[in-house]
Amino acid sequence: MDLGLGGRGYLVTGASRGLGFAAAQALVADGARVLLNARSAGAVDAAVAALGGPPAAHGLAADLTDADTADRLVAAARDRLGRVDGALLSVGGPGPGTVLDTAEGAWRDGVESVLLGPLRLVRALVPNLGEGAAIGFVLSTSARSPLPGLAVSNGLRPGLAMTAKQLADELAPRGIRVVGLLPGTFATELVVEREDASGDPARARADAEAAIPLGRVGAPAEFGRVAAFLLSPAASYVTGTSVVVDGGRLRTP
Repeated sequence: MDLGLGGRGYLVTGASRGLGFAAAQALVADGARVLLNARSAGAVDAAVAALGGPPAAHGLAADLTDADTADRLVAAARDRLGRVDGALLSVGGPGPGTVLDTAEGAWRDGVESVLLGPLRLVRALVPNLGEGAAIGFVLSTSARSPLPGLAVSNGLRPGLAMTAKQLADELAPRGIRVVGLLPGTFATELVVEREDASGDPARARADAEAAIPLGRVGAPAEFGRVAAFLLSPAASYVTGTSVVVDGGRLRTP
């Protein structure tokens, strides 16, 4: 299938590794140009190089929690990509903790990183988008069912999912689509690091796979292809919904 991505430009945050990088890789593979964003300049440079560099891939290191980052990213995307047809907004998850034991400061930090940072970027981005553009929010299956020990994520992801739904309603008359993506467990660098830190990586992987109906942890590229499709003109009638990419693990419809 031709996704119609050739020549289009996308901003991808959280893109130096993991699912954000996998999505950027899929976009570039189908002919799109991307501006990668993450906090570490070295990691951004390495990711850009891995995608072949300009004109297909560009990078800008910046923290979405900084107030001026949104305007800087949008300006860079317009300048380096020539056009902006949408964005995939991926941010790191808040740290683990229980509802009662998580300090108030951690909740406030989570609101800033999970909610306000992406929303500032959306507000800066939307005036530069035209009909046929698309915005994707990388959320989590915790938007529908809580994950053990992740109180802040469980509290904030559902709110961002509903915000994305309302944004889809607001932008639909302009022909701009908004979708959410709910990834399950993928073999990203972070997941592999956590498995290694457990002391028994094979056991940790087996435990994760036992809860997944397909019987395996996902490859990041499998998520990236779904993200590229949802951002592409091929998904032109998909908006206002969240797509689960988890091998069947989530038990809610």
